[in-house]
Amino acid sequence: MSDRTDTPPAPSLRGHACVQSYLNTLDNSPGVYRMLNDRAEVLYVGKARNLRARVANYARPSGHSDRIARMIAETASMMFLTTRTETEALLLEQNLIKQLKPRYNVLLRDDKSFPYILLPRDHAFPQLRKHRGRRATRGSYFGPFASASAVNRTLNQLQRVFLLRNCTDSVFNNRSRPCLLYQIKRCSAPCVGYISEDDYAALVADAERFLSGKSTKIQAQLAEEMQAAADAMEFERAAALRDRIRALTTVQQSQGINPRGVAEADIIALHLEKGQACVQVFFIRANQSWGNRDFYPATGAGAEEPEILEAFLTQFYDSKEPPRLLLLSHEIQNPDLVAQALSDRADRKVTLAVPQRGEKAELVENAARNARESLARRMAHNAAQGRLLDGLAEAFGLDAPPRRIEVYDNSHIQGSDAVGAMIVAGPEGFIKSQYRKFNIRGDDLTPGDDFGMMKEVLTRRFTRLLKEDPDRQGDIWPDLLLIDGGAGQISAVAGIMADLGVDDIPVVGVAKGIDRDAGKEEFHRPGARPFALRHNDPVLYFVQRLRDEAHRTAIGTHRAKRAKSVSASPLDGIPGVGPGRKRALLAHFGSAKAVARAGLADLQAVEGISAALAQAIHDHLNER
Repeated sequence: MSDRTDTPPAPSLRGHACVQSYLNTLDNSPGVYRMLNDRAEVLYVGKARNLRARVANYARPSGHSDRIARMIAETASMMFLTTRTETEALLLEQNLIKQLKPRYNVLLRDDKSFPYILLPRDHAFPQLRKHRGRRATRGSYFGPFASASAVNRTLNQLQRVFLLRNCTDSVFNNRSRPCLLYQIKRCSAPCVGYISEDDYAALVADAERFLSGKSTKIQAQLAEEMQAAADAMEFERAAALRDRIRALTTVQQSQGINPRGVAEADIIALHLEKGQACVQVFFIRANQSWGNRDFYPATGAGAEEPEILEAFLTQFYDSKEPPRLLLLSHEIQNPDLVAQALSDRADRKVTLAVPQRGEKAELVENAARNARESLARRMAHNAAQGRLLDGLAEAFGLDAPPRRIEVYDNSHIQGSDAVGAMIVAGPEGFIKSQYRKFNIRGDDLTPGDDFGMMKEVLTRRFTRLLKEDPDRQGDIWPDLLLIDGGAGQISAVAGIMADLGVDDIPVVGVAKGIDRDAGKEEFHRPGARPFALRHNDPVLYFVQRLRDEAHRTAIGTHRAKRAKSVSASPLDGIPGVGPGRKRALLAHFGSAKAVARAGLADLQAVEGISAALAQAIHDHLNER
């Protein structure tokens, strides 16, 4: 891969002429190109098997879709990266799209990792547990599951069938009697020796067979064991086996879709309507459905189905292992190239297919129906949200409906563990990826000084905004600030914003009103009389939801900080004392207080504690 730094066009060149000016500098290499506007913002990132041919296509003055024509008209410069192969260009293109988020590209906005079920191999009595992230633990991984709730539901059902433990190793090693899960027949109590290692291993093997799709054999085996127990008049054991068979049947029924002819696949269906897209993904593993998830990619200002679906596939599997088969609702632009890229990533063959008949086509149609219904619900929600934003603009005298609302709140107990919280909402509802939490750091603040805390939060927030986007060209600047407070709070906030030079952003305070009852809120604006909305006004309910969400976020952040400070140890923060040495000190002396009372010779007796480190520990704890 090599970077191409080309001579920029004359400042007066824009659009087709700008693109044309680069043709003489390009060859027929594969690579990635970037189109930038006159503010050096990346408009579009694309790949090409032949850079010169692709750029020549953009240089034509006609024959483009409206979307591409608008993009070319805004282009003021271009950048190029050559690669060895087109597959490399495809992977580089998607990495740059995720990093730069150009407005004319299709962008997958929700790309979180998916949970798995893990059966580890590092314990005689392995724990059946949920796993997310890197596969560092040796064991068997089953998934992905569509959500944490899908994993939790499956784990809960598997406990009833296979009686495997879900407690941590530390709990397991320190039990002297079985826990409640044993009493309600959800665990076989290996912690206290109620089951042998061999019998527990048999349960683990059954669980693995089930998660691998071999549930019919397990059910038949359990039925034989139940009959044998009944014949031997071991009715309690027969009843327990009957309960396990029922639980296994419940698991199978709850899977919903259980395809017979598809052992492993992701079913991916797209529905596009009025410029908005929904992609529905169903995960099929071991002939079982392990849930589905919907995604709403940004469509790049008007891209069509083949481009959207191809961009989704390359971005979605950028950090995930693809299955052997992908069943798609639409053909994509470069199926062979995408299949090759995914196969290289998985280190095995990955097949893309658009089925036309049979069970596979029915599975895709089911996913497409879900995508269509999900998008309809989202569009209805967005339309209702748009009406609320229109009403909010009218109620608060704004020039236009706000695209980004930021709501601020503080939380503390008599000034201790003080935190600030900012939540964000817009036309699509709450934007949780944009939430921010602030640890109040001001050493000169009087405990409980809400004005001082709000000043610190807003100063830090808008100082950063001014640094990141001083010209306010991006969409990270708010159109409205909502503050939990009355006239005094709003007056203080207005002064803070004036000092920062951003006093043109509307600020509204939400006060509890008479008797602090919900529905009697008063709204305060700088230099204006307070007012209220009618009790049943939808805008009032909307503002209440915004305020309550900010309050919930602030309270949750405060509680987490307080819990952390409660569990803090005097040994924290000593240079050279990490988790391992801290455990060694606590194991040797029994408590942090005993460590503080210990002499230098006693400290040096602990494994891993040198004379210099013992002196540092002694000095640190005695200073405290």
